[in-house]
Amino acid sequence: MYQLEEDFWFWLLLLVVGMLAVFLWSAVWKKKVKNKFASKNLLKILSPEQSIFKQILKHIVLSLAIVSLIIALVNPKIGTKLETVKREGVDIVFAIDVSKSMLAEDIAPNRLEKAKQLTSQIIKKLVSDRVGIIAYAGKAFPQLPITTDYASAKMFLQNMNTDMLSSQGTAIDEAIQLSRNYYNDEEQTNRVLIIISDGEDHNSLSNDVAKAAAEEGIKIYTIGVGTEKGGLIPIKRNGVVLKYKKDSNENMVITKLNSKTLIEISEIGNGVYIGGKNTSEVTKKITAILSNLDKKEFEAKEFSEYKDQFQWFLGIALLFIILDVFLLERKTAWLKRLNLFNENL
Repeated sequence: MYQLEEDFWFWLLLLVVGMLAVFLWSAVWKKKVKNKFASKNLLKILSPEQSIFKQILKHIVLSLAIVSLIIALVNPKIGTKLETVKREGVDIVFAIDVSKSMLAEDIAPNRLEKAKQLTSQIIKKLVSDRVGIIAYAGKAFPQLPITTDYASAKMFLQNMNTDMLSSQGTAIDEAIQLSRNYYNDEEQTNRVLIIISDGEDHNSLSNDVAKAAAEEGIKIYTIGVGTEKGGLIPIKRNGVVLKYKKDSNENMVITKLNSKTLIEISEIGNGVYIGGKNTSEVTKKITAILSNLDKKEFEAKEFSEYKDQFQWFLGIALLFIILDVFLLERKTAWLKRLNLFNENL
């Protein structure tokens, strides 16, 4: 396990890109100027010791030195000691709708991005609870098993999109059914399922499955994203809208928030329904709900000690800098023998 202490330093990698651009521009400019000054054969006579290979190698070495220094500034840390610790919390599974209707932009920036934003903010407020993530459309797919690793949860969350599942539709019952297998029955922790969707359920089995889950002690909370007025479903390429989804009769498909379905599921699941328009309000309500639930003790393995690794990259950078100092742009005997660029012809 690793940590990045100051990852904002990675922005300095743009400096390396800039150096590459300047190097290429400079090489082209120098070549044009030399060609104006003299012919190719005359240039070889005037500067026989100049090495193209050495010039490129010096640039590569200097770039690697800068990259190593940047990584040293970021200071990666590696976990060296794994401990089993006692924690108290709630097991929370997020079931996120990734059907095509979640691309509707009746709520900014669109329903799916809003759902990811809500989930991320809720996770941010958690302290010792465990989380899991499920993606569902026509089928449900386990995205992240129950874990205390919030960083991994956010990473998996950001990668979710409407193309990750080939089967389209919105089968909430599939998500509820899959969540029932997420919890560890041997550990009697409070179990919570948070469904974030526009509520367009294409399956009539959701209420029955929700009832079965509630009987197992799973509390179901639903968050609706979208508006009652609804919106069109854009089909984009590279961020540009090409067209809008149409039905079999070539009519524009208007997808609307179906809060009724989500309310029914939450009531059956002994939870509540929350409108997902205001992120801060949703986060406060969910945080308040979770804080009022009984916390159960469970064991979790965590890295308790992390050691700095910046010194390794600092040493590598120093090595590259020394190499760059002693690496001249003139040909050497060994390079002449290699004749990499047919320079001796």
